[in-house]
Amino acid sequence: MAYCNSTMALALSPQMGWNSWNFFACNINETVIKETADALISTGLADLGYIYVNIDDCWSLPTRNSKGELVADPETFPSGIRALADYIHGKGLKLGIYSDAGVFTCQVRPGSLNYEKDDAEQFASWGVDYLKYDNCYNLGIKPEKRYPPMRNALNATGRTIFYSICEWGVDDPALWAGKVGNSWRTTDDINDSWASMTTIADLNNKWAAYAGPGGWNDPDMLEVGNGGMTYEEYRAHFSIWALMKAPLLIGCDVRNMSEDTFELLSNKEVIAVNQDSLGVQGRRVHVAGENDCRQVWAGPLSGNCLVVALWNRCSKAATITAEWELLGLQSSTSVSVRDLWKREDLSGYAVASFGVQVAAHDCEMYIFTPQIASHSEI
Repeated sequence: MAYCNSTMALALSPQMGWNSWNFFACNINETVIKETADALISTGLADLGYIYVNIDDCWSLPTRNSKGELVADPETFPSGIRALADYIHGKGLKLGIYSDAGVFTCQVRPGSLNYEKDDAEQFASWGVDYLKYDNCYNLGIKPEKRYPPMRNALNATGRTIFYSICEWGVDDPALWAGKVGNSWRTTDDINDSWASMTTIADLNNKWAAYAGPGGWNDPDMLEVGNGGMTYEEYRAHFSIWALMKAPLLIGCDVRNMSEDTFELLSNKEVIAVNQDSLGVQGRRVHVAGENDCRQVWAGPLSGNCLVVALWNRCSKAATITAEWELLGLQSSTSVSVRDLWKREDLSGYAVASFGVQVAAHDCEMYIFTPQIASHSEI
């Protein structure tokens, strides 16, 4: 794994933080990055685990310098990346940067293909903690050949750098990237829409068995708060990403987020599901209704508990029921139920099944604690 360059293992739980792309795209500069770091601290999001501040594409000049080195754009990053890393580290946070396993990045800045050793050394010298490594302009070379050289180069620096493989699920990276990186994109880019989010959730679900401590399936960054979905849809988005042990990388402008956005992103109990030490990716276990729109997603947690999400992808409110056999529970097992969005324990115990009415495009999320240890792993 890419964390072998340190005695401290990386990615024992999915990474959490912020990335510039979904909201800012190429409209980034060092002030935005600094203000975002400040906002992660002042809002308390950093204390909840959102510690990576990740610069995406467009940070560098369009060409390398005379020494063949990457150069931060002096107009947008006049202080340079090293100074920015120092600022971020001074806040107790970590800095991420972006490059590409091709000759150019997706926005036609210099890529790192054939420059892996030099670029990794430069990132390490700047104090970078995280590399997102994209897949554009790749000359048709298989990802399995292009991504390991950067792993080797990062490891050789002696600096602990999280390695985020972003090859869009092209060559089924879940099958091979566990020995290469700390996370791997399983899908194409997300966009801020219900159709995109649900499609990507389904694609990522296929690879549930391949994730675990040290390496995670990555269905792309969060769109929560960017305005293209409703509150209920964003709640479903955040719930399912947490259940799937996806990276929780905020993609909105945290300097100006609404109370609703903050409420969703700061739910400690949902975050705890994502960061659970067992590290088993939850998955879809049952579908019903027209177009399979009534869905049950679930997964085991540490302490003999289960997370259960009742996701209504129908256009109207619907009752969704989780039967015990779908969850690997014996029908006679009684469970206590914790509602993670209401942040309250439900009265009494459920036996054999549990069902509630869920609003259209919404998702309810629960922790089931069996009163006797009788369930098998999902």
